[in-house]
Amino acid sequence: MRKITLICENTVRSAGLIGEHGLAYWIDTGKHRVLFDTGQGFALETNARKLGIDLNSADAIVLSHGHYDHVSGLPAALAAAPAASLWLHPAAISTRFSCPTAKPARRISTDFMERANFGDSRPVHRVTQPTEIVPGLWVTGEIPRTNDYEDTGGPFFLDAEATTPDPILDDMSLYFIGDSSVSVVFGCAHAGAINTLRHIANHTGKLPFGTLVGGLHLLNASEPRIAETVARLREISPRRMGFCHCTGAHAIRRIWNEFPSACFDVHAGLEIPLD
Repeated sequence: MRKITLICENTVRSAGLIGEHGLAYWIDTGKHRVLFDTGQGFALETNARKLGIDLNSADAIVLSHGHYDHVSGLPAALAAAPAASLWLHPAAISTRFSCPTAKPARRISTDFMERANFGDSRPVHRVTQPTEIVPGLWVTGEIPRTNDYEDTGGPFFLDAEATTPDPILDDMSLYFIGDSSVSVVFGCAHAGAINTLRHIANHTGKLPFGTLVGGLHLLNASEPRIAETVARLREISPRRMGFCHCTGAHAIRRIWNEFPSACFDVHAGLEIPLD
């Protein structure tokens, strides 16, 4: 069965699993297995064992962007899956900071990513365009910012003095082109969820969206941005939606209220059939 399994997420619903602020997905297309993001590194290996997931069988490891809650488990993932190829945007190795209150800003990149020492024998693909990872499963590459209501979702910077904004150009999502629809897996959607979906639609053509899952980084979004996102989701009309991690409770409630029959709860250990 083709499916997505949440290895890491902020919440859990089962005994023996660890919740952490981060995301890691195991995507099984029926013929290939892909690890998308690695969480903070505390839960990845423990939860994978509990869920019966053999990280060594990964054909590829893909990073949505270079923030600590998505890449801190990468050293363990690379060690567990020495034959897996690695896919990331060139900017994922940048030094980056967040500064929501007083300076100095808080560093949210990792030493390992900044060193970019991924091994000499492993295939490392630095992608900026839509690229097929394994048959049917694509990474978006860099996502054009085409609307005026979506931003990166927070005060992100490239320096500790918080003077140079970080556009988070490395933000990427995955999408699976199924028999009759497209499923999308977001990391944090720092490029904007609607920008992301339009970018994917431009590549896939007229296929409808089936399942959307992941973080939308609407935690601190304004009411107009949330309202615009809801309006555009209504136009796009995905069949199922499960938003989590950095989406924020308020935004999740709004989306659930607008689309009660389409929404589902997301947590570590959840299995989602691929359309």
